[in-house]
Amino acid sequence: MVHRLLQHYLEGGKSPKVEIYEKKCEHASERELMASKAERDSIKYMQVKYMQDHNNQEFKGVISGVTEWGVYIEIVENKCEGLVRIKDIQSDFYIFDEKQYALIGQSTKKMYQLGDEVSVKVKRADLEKKQLDFYLVE
Repeated sequence: MVHRLLQHYLEGGKSPKVEIYEKKCEHASERELMASKAERDSIKYMQVKYMQDHNNQEFKGVISGVTEWGVYIEIVENKCEGLVRIKDIQSDFYIFDEKQYALIGQSTKKMYQLGDEVSVKVKRADLEKKQLDFYLVE
């Protein structure tokens, strides 16, 4: 929009109505958001599709997110990200510590926190939902 306006002014044009350009800018922003979402969705789809064929393979990963429902792991080798649900960590009962961005074992005090390296295997690769579920290799 800026380049079009500059060209318009360089050609001696008068200032157009603000409302027209506000509408055009809103439309362009909406389209940009849609394109960005489509790009993320297609990348996630292809990651899940790739991981479907690697069910029994062990991967090194890094904890990229911690929530009250589990930890997100990004595989180092291929950047695929998936979730290890808290209920699937069998070694202890884990509690989410918001201040440390960590899951802490109630009995063992073992901690899983942002940036930790872990080993995972694919539990489920759901193409329809574009979701990867992992389980920890302990």
